[in-house]
Amino acid sequence: MRPIPLTVLALALALHALPAPAQADGPAGGMADDGRPLPLWEAGLAAFGVQGPAFPGAAQRTRNGLVVPYLLYRGRVLRADRDTVGLRAARTERLELDLGFAGSFGSAASDTAARRGMPAIGTLVEFGPRLRWRIGPAFGGRLVATLPLRGVFDLSDGFGHRGLALEPALGWSTRAAGVNLGASGGLLIADRRLADTFYGVSPAFATPARPAYGARAGLVATRLSFSASRPLDRDWVVFGFARVDSVSRAANRTSPLVDTPGGPAVGLGVAWTFSRSDRPAER
Repeated sequence: MRPIPLTVLALALALHALPAPAQADGPAGGMADDGRPLPLWEAGLAAFGVQGPAFPGAAQRTRNGLVVPYLLYRGRVLRADRDTVGLRAARTERLELDLGFAGSFGSAASDTAARRGMPAIGTLVEFGPRLRWRIGPAFGGRLVATLPLRGVFDLSDGFGHRGLALEPALGWSTRAAGVNLGASGGLLIADRRLADTFYGVSPAFATPARPAYGARAGLVATRLSFSASRPLDRDWVVFGFARVDSVSRAANRTSPLVDTPGGPAVGLGVAWTFSRSDRPAER
């Protein structure tokens, strides 16, 4: 396991890994399924581990772990929850527009044989707008579509710009036998600059087994994700998640850095809420 800098990105990763409480969609947002209002803020600790491909299409797998404090805040404008950390610009019964950031662990060049000798993929943070559409009830749960468009920056390189990412997704969630369940399918689309970060090979790093390659903008991966969480009591929650990325139809599937059509990523964690607000969340 490689050390991860404990920055604001660590908080974003922790929040993203936390299970989402079952909430009512629509104008009564901020209410749990049992009708009780969610608190305006919650503070706690999250510990989780993640294992998965170093990047979509990589055969080598990496392991990362994190233990960090977190703060959930459900204000009218400022929001910090598992989906995003940022500002809510507009909200109607069905649509919501916010501005926030997300993040991902990086990958050292030594993590993959295909990238050996090349620069590392740094710890990346994404920032930009996201449109969220509450479609409504379906298949015993709720459907929500999201459309984030975010700039990607390398935290390990002084926030150097790495390109743009578009991640449309359709998610479904429900609660059964006390367990929160979720599933989603989506696409990861990148501009040429971001695609080159993962799949480009400059002439300086070309070898007989790794020819030079100029990455193209387009589809990076097709993603299918699942999540589950169960409260142990009012303060403790255990959660797990799994995701499968496929690059079989990706724009850069012929890159010499792609050595497998896809692979799963899995994670497991626990969260402890040690303090919460008596004031309810704002709609």
